[in-house]
Amino acid sequence: MLFLCTGITAYGQETTEKGMRWMTLAEAEEAAKKEPRPILIDLYTDWCGWCKVMDKRTYRNEKVIKYLHSRFYPVKLDAETKSTLSYKGKAFSYNTQYKTNEIALYLTGGQLSYPTTVIIPTTGEDPQPIPGYLAPGELELIVKFFGEGAYRKQEFTAYQKVFKGEW
Repeated sequence: MLFLCTGITAYGQETTEKGMRWMTLAEAEEAAKKEPRPILIDLYTDWCGWCKVMDKRTYRNEKVIKYLHSRFYPVKLDAETKSTLSYKGKAFSYNTQYKTNEIALYLTGGQLSYPTTVIIPTTGEDPQPIPGYLAPGELELIVKFFGEGAYRKQEFTAYQKVFKGEW
């Protein structure tokens, strides 16, 4: 009996770990042209401890995974990548002075902090960076504000006052 329970737990964990399907920024940009949705970018670095905590606690949460897959194009982006990235027809390369890719500077408005969750609304304009670790319930408020289009109709503070979280 113990073996059976262990097998079920291991299977459940495997499913959760593989649950988030991350895209590249280029894939998300292309997909958004065909079917407009906001892009959510998990901006991280390999050395960031809170980035790893967010991966384990937030991005493995079944409700987070389901919602992001249905309403967003989720992108995981290493802020220190040395690869040249393209977004909106502009090339972003590694900046040796800041030891980061220029895309991270663009997405955060030069305010580097990790992790940073960046939302690019369906209009494709003005990235909205939210610095710091976000638990599932904290992320829910933000992604539902953009995912349900509330950002087009009201200010975030007004939305926050009436929001009822479920996660």
